[in-house]
Amino acid sequence: MKLALITSLFVSAAAFAPISQKSSSQTSLAAWKDETVVGIIAPTGFFDPLGLSKGKSDEIMEFYREAELKNGRVAMAACLGWYLNAGGVHPAFNSELSNNPLEAAQQLPLVGWLQVFLGCGAVEWLAEQIKTRPGYKPGDLLGASYWVDDSDEGWVDYQNKELSNGRLAMVAIMGMITQDTLYGDFSDQIFKPLVQ
Repeated sequence: MKLALITSLFVSAAAFAPISQKSSSQTSLAAWKDETVVGIIAPTGFFDPLGLSKGKSDEIMEFYREAELKNGRVAMAACLGWYLNAGGVHPAFNSELSNNPLEAAQQLPLVGWLQVFLGCGAVEWLAEQIKTRPGYKPGDLLGASYWVDDSDEGWVDYQNKELSNGRLAMVAIMGMITQDTLYGDFSDQIFKPLVQ
């Protein structure tokens, strides 16, 4: 289990590796915040308390946005999978794995991990191929920006909801893993031992 957790930390850290800058076009952060509608959500507005975006080019900011979207989508899927697994729903291996998601990860045979690795690799490869098309926007893997742009309030609202839900899911899955690791409780009440 420790190996799986350490491996997942290294893999997720790769999302924040710096990208190579092909051009030296620097943009002031104020201009990027003013032009970008998606992700600036009330009540915090442009939320960057650690100042990670200061002095960054448009390319790096777009890379950060794509990483945020990708990690948020994975976290939303992880939260759903966590509760399905904890509820006893196992689509594979005749439901013989533990209902505790962390124990189920340990019990997963090598062929299962191979499927996870190859599936994630295929999605990453496809995403890299999609990025090469003209007019690509960070995170837009299905090509919605060809039909709708950020001037449509409904579309911007949808994108902001996806970002907000992804941000919440990233915090939520960390809480679920912490609860299971510290207390061995994988059920639906976060930190239940503290309130009883």
